[in-house]
Amino acid sequence: MDSGLRRNDEQENVVMMGHLATSPSHAIDLLITARWIVPIQPDRVVLEDHAVAIDAGEIIGVLPRGEAEPQYTPRERVDLPAHALIPGLVNAHTHNPMTLLRGLADDLPLMAWLQEHIWPVEAKVIGPAFVRDGVELAIAEMLRGGTTCCNENYFFPDVQAATYRAHGFRARVGLPIIEFPSAWARDRDTYFERALAVQDECRGDALVGTTFAPHAPYTVSDASFERIRMLSDQLDLPVHLHLMETAHEVEESKHEHGLRPMQRLQKLGLVNDRLIAVHMTQVSDSEIATCAEAGVSVVHCPESNLKLASGFCPAEKLRRGGVNLAVGTDGCASNNDLDMFGELRTAALLAKGVAGDPAAFDDMYALRAATLGGARAMQLDAKIGSIEPGKRADLAAVRLDEVETQPLYNVISHLAYAVSRRQVSDVWIDGKRKLEHAALVDFDLAGVLDKARRWRERIAAL
Repeated sequence: MDSGLRRNDEQENVVMMGHLATSPSHAIDLLITARWIVPIQPDRVVLEDHAVAIDAGEIIGVLPRGEAEPQYTPRERVDLPAHALIPGLVNAHTHNPMTLLRGLADDLPLMAWLQEHIWPVEAKVIGPAFVRDGVELAIAEMLRGGTTCCNENYFFPDVQAATYRAHGFRARVGLPIIEFPSAWARDRDTYFERALAVQDECRGDALVGTTFAPHAPYTVSDASFERIRMLSDQLDLPVHLHLMETAHEVEESKHEHGLRPMQRLQKLGLVNDRLIAVHMTQVSDSEIATCAEAGVSVVHCPESNLKLASGFCPAEKLRRGGVNLAVGTDGCASNNDLDMFGELRTAALLAKGVAGDPAAFDDMYALRAATLGGARAMQLDAKIGSIEPGKRADLAAVRLDEVETQPLYNVISHLAYAVSRRQVSDVWIDGKRKLEHAALVDFDLAGVLDKARRWRERIAAL
C-alpha cells in the first residue's frame, strides 16, 4: 500500500528533532500513537506507526512508536490503530455567533442578503447572550469536525473571548470597526476605545488573541483605516477584513475613490504582512504580485462565495504567485456549516475548475492551507499548524477504517477528498482532550442545543 509516505534522511532529522536529548523513561503527560501521522511540515510526509510525546501542552517528540515506548512514561496513553493524526484544522475566517442564523435567508445575492435580511435581524437580537450562545454552538460543531482554532470576525469580541477562553478553544477575536452604530458601539471613537480595551484584556492570553477587524472597504472610512494602520503597527496586530468579494464592490470603490479596493488599502499603508484578506474573488494578476511581495495572506472561502454567487477566487494563481493561502468557512448564515474538511475539499476542486488544471491546488496543498496556512495568516505558525517538537499540541484524529475511506491507497488523498468530518474521533487543544471517541468532553451539549432552539423560536417570530 502506498500510504503517501515520503521520507529521506533530512526529513527524518527534521521530524525527529527535539526528542533525542530526552532521558530514557522520561515522565510526560501524554503519549499518542497512531497508524499514520501527517505532520504537514515537512511537506507531503506521512509517518507510519509513530508517536507524539506531549508534556505541559507542548509537543516534545515525534518518533517511531518502538522508540517512544521505552523512552517515555506517560501519565496517559492514547492508541489510534486505524487513524491519521493531523494538526487541528484552522478556520481562518468565520462569524461564529451567526450559527444562530443558519438557514435564515438562503439563495440571495450578497447585498440583498445582508441589507434586507441579516442586518435587520441582527439589529433586533444582537447582544452578549446572542454572541455567547452562538459561539458555544459553533465550538461544539468545530470540535466535532476537527477544528481547533478559528479567526473570528463579529461584534462583542469581549464576550467571544470569554466564551472561547471558558471552553479552552484557540481563537483570534476580531476587534470590529465599522462606520455605523451597532449594539456594540455608537460611533467611531467608541469602536476604537472598546477595541483597545478588549486587546488589553487578551494581552498575554495563551489561547485567545485579537486582530483588527474592519468590516470591508465599503463600510470603513479612510480615517478609520489610517488609525487601524497606526495601531496595527504599534501593537503588531493582524488586520482581518473582507476584500474584493464581489465585482460590485470593485466598481463602487472606483466610482467613490477612483481606486480599486486593493489600491486604496495600499495607498493607506495596509497592504503588508499583517493583512488577512478574505474572499478576493476579484483580485487581478498585478494585485496577486503585490500581495506576494508584501506578504499578504488570503483566506479562501469557496462555499460561501459559491452560495452567494460572489465570484471565484483564483486560488491556484495565488498559490503559484507565492501568496500564503488559508481556508475559512465564513459564517453559518452564508455557508451553512463550519465543516473544514468539506471546505478544503471544495477549495481544491474549485481551484482545479477555475484554473483548468487537474493538478491545481493538490491534496497536500489543500490540507496545508487548512492548517499551517491558516496559522501563518493569523501569526500563529510558531505555535500551531503542524506536528513538530516545540509547537502546542493542537491535534485531531481521523478514523480511516470506515466504509467511505476504503480501500486506502494514499492517506493524504483521502484526507483531502474522501474523509467526512464525522470520522473525527478525538481532538486535543494545548494538549487537553476536547473530543473523545467522537463525544465532546466537559461540554453541556444538551444545554447549548436547548438555547439554540429558544433562539430559533425568538428569531422566527420576528
